[in-house]
Amino acid sequence: MIYKSRSESAELLILNALNKRMSLTEKDKQHYLVLRKGYDGEVLFDSMTEKLKCECLILNDLLLQINHTVFQIDALMITSDTVHIFEVKNFEGDYYYEDDKLYLTNKKEVTNPLPQLSRSETLLRQLLHHLGYHSPINGKVVFINPEFSLFQAPLGKPLILPTQVKRFLNRVNNTPSKLNGKHKLLAEKLKSLHLTESPYQQLPSYSYDEVRKGMICDRCNSFEVIVEGKRCICGDCGGEEKLSEALLRTIEVFKLLFPERKINTNEFYYWCNEAVSKERIRRFLKKNLNMVGIHQWAFFE
Repeated sequence: MIYKSRSESAELLILNALNKRMSLTEKDKQHYLVLRKGYDGEVLFDSMTEKLKCECLILNDLLLQINHTVFQIDALMITSDTVHIFEVKNFEGDYYYEDDKLYLTNKKEVTNPLPQLSRSETLLRQLLHHLGYHSPINGKVVFINPEFSLFQAPLGKPLILPTQVKRFLNRVNNTPSKLNGKHKLLAEKLKSLHLTESPYQQLPSYSYDEVRKGMICDRCNSFEVIVEGKRCICGDCGGEEKLSEALLRTIEVFKLLFPERKINTNEFYYWCNEAVSKERIRRFLKKNLNMVGIHQWAFFE
């Protein structure tokens, strides 16, 4: 049972929006692509764990803190006698393992996820003891991408290769598990302790003037969007969308990128690059947001 679902982090959402509306530096672009690929791998793993039939509680994407130390867990599964944690990696290509280090076959070293897993286990154990729980913790690094290969894979290490993921989950599924109220209390407590803002965000600096204005096609990300009646039509791919839905997406991006700016008719009119009349913008804002203040001082939130 999925007790806490996964959603895109604020960092990933902001980078995704900026990637469409401005030119990111190569460093920021690579950071965005790494986050996107990592998230896609985690979602793929979620699609497999959500099919489990055994009694378990799954909490995805936990950001926790103990003794002023923050740590992140990609997926946590509570069964009757064990807390399983998973570090999910969406690596692609050929790698090899040597002297406790992980390398691409061109001999370029990459970060070994095992120390990160060990750190998460240690901190989670401290947190569970603090909460009065003493369940054993079973940590695994899951390489989820079917295009990943690991040469010289060490025996005895908590690694699950792509060809082993289904078998591992089948073993979990076939292991007797009976949950009680204490397990649910633990899941609820961990969920309540989840931090919504990460201290590790790496966002580029940007300003309102730097970011491209306009509505974006939801299918191909083109700005060539034409408003015809109550619909938006993309001049590039021909995709169609209700105008109200396009405006909702566009205003969510505005609020995400510029939470400090007050939304009013003029502000949102220019954010849409004047593609929609001010009167339609005004009606949309009144219908979908709450108005604060009166006359020229009014804004929406």
